[in-house]
Amino acid sequence: MAGEEINDNYPVEIYEVLLALESSLGAVDDMLKTMMSVSRNELLQTLDPLEQAKVDLVSAYTLNSMFWVYLATQEVNPKEYPVKQELERIRVYMNRVKEITDKKIAAKLDRGAASRCIKNALGEPKLKTELKIADKGKGEN
Repeated sequence: MAGEEINDNYPVEIYEVLLALESSLGAVDDMLKTMMSVSRNELLQTLDPLEQAKVDLVSAYTLNSMFWVYLATQEVNPKEYPVKQELERIRVYMNRVKEITDKKIAAKLDRGAASRCIKNALGEPKLKTELKIADKGKGEN
């Protein structure tokens, strides 16, 4: 479509949208070719379990999304098919994996260091005897 003349079968207003769609479909095609060039077992052996879960979830979500689009192009309401529930189920698992990932990379709190920083920033509280001596010194002036 890129570089071709505008077809009279669709309005000029959607020409850029169709070009973007063609570009996106090309990117998906390239990505799928890359994924298919490596065997699944080889790919999963190089990943840790969390990364394996991510690959599996993205693959399942992509396939179900593509099926959703296929149904829509066939003038079938995809909301009436179980694909909607499957996409939601996968989304829930993706959120769980994201939570686990976020917990892994979250900064660990060193309570001792934090306590020392706060004490240094605020200063040490004065003892009652020190306060009494300071008050006596003020009253004598």
